[in-house]
Amino acid sequence: MRTEIEMPTTTTRLRSIGVCAGAGGLALGLEQAGFDPVLLLDNRTVACDTLRANRPTWDVLDLDLLDFDPAEHQQTYDVDLLAAGLPRVKATASVHRPERDDELEVLKATIMLMHGVRPRALLIENVPDLVTKAAYGPIREYITEELVHLGYGIHRFVLNAADFGVPQDRKEGVVVAFRDGRLDAFTPPVASVTRHRTVGETLGTSMAARGWPQVAVWAAQADRPAPTLVGGSWNRGGADLGPTGSKRAWARMGVDGGTVADDVPGPDFVWDPSRGRLGMMPLTVPQAAALQGFPPEWEFAGRKTAQYRQVGHATPPPVGRVLGESIAAALQS
Repeated sequence: MRTEIEMPTTTTRLRSIGVCAGAGGLALGLEQAGFDPVLLLDNRTVACDTLRANRPTWDVLDLDLLDFDPAEHQQTYDVDLLAAGLPRVKATASVHRPERDDELEVLKATIMLMHGVRPRALLIENVPDLVTKAAYGPIREYITEELVHLGYGIHRFVLNAADFGVPQDRKEGVVVAFRDGRLDAFTPPVASVTRHRTVGETLGTSMAARGWPQVAVWAAQADRPAPTLVGGSWNRGGADLGPTGSKRAWARMGVDGGTVADDVPGPDFVWDPSRGRLGMMPLTVPQAAALQGFPPEWEFAGRKTAQYRQVGHATPPPVGRVLGESIAAALQS
């Protein structure tokens, strides 16, 4: 099902390739900013199913990035943008150690892909520590050395999704690179809201959908943005809203962060956080998606846990949009 969205007024559409595309949060935001993907790549079939369900016309490839050869997909040559919402690189990852580190290998494969594709611009979204922490210095040096060798100028910065209308305190580390001197024309996005949206105002209507009588009381005290949603490991465990600290933050808003619900509370549910998890309600997958800034029409393939994993790992579409608008402005200046 194709989501109807507002497209930019510019008459010139730009071309992109997306790697580690996941559920399409970054691709959706970039589409809203004027970028049409010539190819989206992900190695999880369920994520590829999500992309195809929402955008049947997108060319989606179910393949590991480490196995991707651009020579077999020459539509990717000289695109305007290579966009990558990469798995979270760990501070302990070492560029030069012999043993395999999957997240780092994917980052390195993305940088190596620049040699073959030669896009006009690069966008990498990852943990803020990739930009700010000294422990990530060797990885930053590796990225810089490779890109400068190819003739790209690089800029790194951190933004918070909450500053762009996403009801979530979610800091993103961003690396952009441009060739042909376009970096001088790039300006990072500036916060577009003066007040952060809260969990209560975002989810109040959905919480009331089945007649829960306490929704107004709950929404009034859920008066802050959500903590960062975390998708968790694909290899173990069920769906929950993140590590212990995140669960405590959710509990302070009367939400059970230890699981994901099949439905919103009904008329007989008694909300009483003093009873612990029994007195708090978990969120549903659509509610988590709303906290990520996905439109309500966006569908997620798979069972509940797989759906939540996709949501938690996604780049919020509004973040993809503002980044795309800034990149497009530099490319078109």
